[in-house]
Amino acid sequence: MEKHTIVHLIHIIIVGGLFLYVGVTREKISSILYPILLTLGAVIILYHLYKAYNHIKAKESIWISLIHVILVGPLLIYIGYTREKTERKFFEALLMLGFASIGYHGYYLVDSLYQK
Repeated sequence: MEKHTIVHLIHIIIVGGLFLYVGVTREKISSILYPILLTLGAVIILYHLYKAYNHIKAKESIWISLIHVILVGPLLIYIGYTREKTERKFFEALLMLGFASIGYHGYYLVDSLYQK
């Protein structure tokens, strides 16, 4: 299986599923999930800063990494930090990112299957 296919499947099943779950259940999620979201947000920011640096060196586009550094990572950190006190609009933003992740990666997964 190709690397991109695995990335698409992870984003569709795991990331999209997690974001939808947290976005729908909001304050009712298990308290164990908040530190996971906080840690995941920090890891996403660090990883995508590294990827952006490598893309800049290779003179490639960095827009996907910027989305993760500016939107996804900070949102997860904020929800993980504020826990049950998080305002509804932040859960809704995570819900939108979950749908976007499933849609974007679903499209490219199907597209890659038809290219073969």
